[in-house]
Amino acid sequence: MLTGITWHGHATVRIEAGGNSIITDPYQLKETKPANVILITHSHFDHLSLEDVKKVRRDDSVLVATADCVEQLGPKTKVIAPGQRIDLGNGVTVEAHPAYNVDKDFHPKANGWVGYVVEAGGRRVYIAGDTDRIPEMKGIKCDVAFLPVGGTYTMTAEQAAAAAKDIDPKLAVPMHWGNIVGTRADAERFVELCECEARLM
Repeated sequence: MLTGITWHGHATVRIEAGGNSIITDPYQLKETKPANVILITHSHFDHLSLEDVKKVRRDDSVLVATADCVEQLGPKTKVIAPGQRIDLGNGVTVEAHPAYNVDKDFHPKANGWVGYVVEAGGRRVYIAGDTDRIPEMKGIKCDVAFLPVGGTYTMTAEQAAAAAKDIDPKLAVPMHWGNIVGTRADAERFVELCECEARLM
């Protein structure tokens, strides 16, 4: 299920499928392999890092991001909002799903920030972005779900495990731990609590 999918820490996930290399929220990258699709969930520094975008961006890379990112990324950015779907060609589509906090103010729903479902190579991979457990998750269909577990700015491990139950993916993977907030213990707790298959990367 994880063949061709790599978690590079925090909220950075790379998907290799059908000749495509798709990366989300590149941050503190140690490798510089180019990506032909770069997805940014919102403009916080640990998700929109221009230094890291430059490491993987090619002249023909497609950038997809929320409206608040365009000033930094440039006018060629494809702007996306919750509920929208973009066919990027070459067998890749991306769907934007809401990502927001329900009991804290770091990621207001009104900002229109997102998580993505990437469909490529016959799989649907959900990268949730910075979010709490929200009602919209029950409508997400995916094979693999990357869910934040670090708490403070996003869900806790317990809340993320409940979100995984709402989504019911074939496999759930914890992210947003080990950097800034969240520990390996949070990730392990999430795996322990999940009712679906879950594993650390």
